[in-house]
Amino acid sequence: MKLAMTYAYLKPDLQLIEKALEETVKADHPVLGEASTQLLHAGGKRLRPVFVLLAGQFGVYDLEKIKAVAVSVEMIHMASLVHDDVIDESELRRGKPTVKAKWDNRIAMYTGDYIFARSLEYLTIINNAKAHQILSKTMVELTIGEMEQIKSKFNVNQNVRHYLRRVKRKTASLIAASCQLGAIAGEVPKEQEILLYRYGYYIGMSYQIIDDILDFTASAQQLGKPAGSDLMQGNITLPVLYAMRDHYFYQQLKEVFSDPMNINMKMPALIKQIKNSDAIDASFRLSNLYLEKAYHALDALPDIKAKETLKDIATYIGNRKT
Repeated sequence: MKLAMTYAYLKPDLQLIEKALEETVKADHPVLGEASTQLLHAGGKRLRPVFVLLAGQFGVYDLEKIKAVAVSVEMIHMASLVHDDVIDESELRRGKPTVKAKWDNRIAMYTGDYIFARSLEYLTIINNAKAHQILSKTMVELTIGEMEQIKSKFNVNQNVRHYLRRVKRKTASLIAASCQLGAIAGEVPKEQEILLYRYGYYIGMSYQIIDDILDFTASAQQLGKPAGSDLMQGNITLPVLYAMRDHYFYQQLKEVFSDPMNINMKMPALIKQIKNSDAIDASFRLSNLYLEKAYHALDALPDIKAKETLKDIATYIGNRKT
């Protein structure tokens, strides 16, 4: 089953969010306006707005307040991707040219800054200091996560704990915040807000682990970018860390990283080794542990349709191919 089928009944609300996104990223400056909508028009799952909508359904579902949160978190996500593509020197995102590829790094950095600012401005529709603090703190965590990733590039002296800390900041923090902010906008009881935050955190951890697995197992067509590109850029993800437990592989990777001029020539063989090792299965096992925790977080929530949809999304994330 396709992911969108699990929350098809949210389509009218998601269409309103899409329209609000389009209007919010518009800019009077022609280049900034075109660059800001470049990523928006490339599509995406809009998973974070979905989490906001579903979390809000556990309380008072005021669409105007819920929409403000949904648009804000998606714009934070979009801005972080524009900056990511500069850092990773990516040419493609969702199969379309990145902002940095179509214009340049400076335009991309200012475009990301602009979208961040518009996100914070849009959330002012919500008169709730706690919501603003959570979103600001999440942006800080995202930034620290990016800095840690830059620092850890081409560094083989790292372990699974380092990786999980980065994933928490780079990915899980925003998904957890999406669930929590949806709960706050819906005035959900505090104990349920905490459970929704936990669900978002565990789903976010699993989501990124699966993303990192797919970087090795999916095709370039499915990924919208070359397979194995994370490792080519020096990013050591969970499958790589598990593969590095083999000392011979570890030494090979260390040698390749020490000779950047030959990475393109030598890395494909290492990527093939990872795909043929037990590193992929081991990564799936850790993802499944997080999914089990996500299911458990839902247990004490009221039995409404949104709860079943959150379960379905968790199942989809564990089995997704793209």
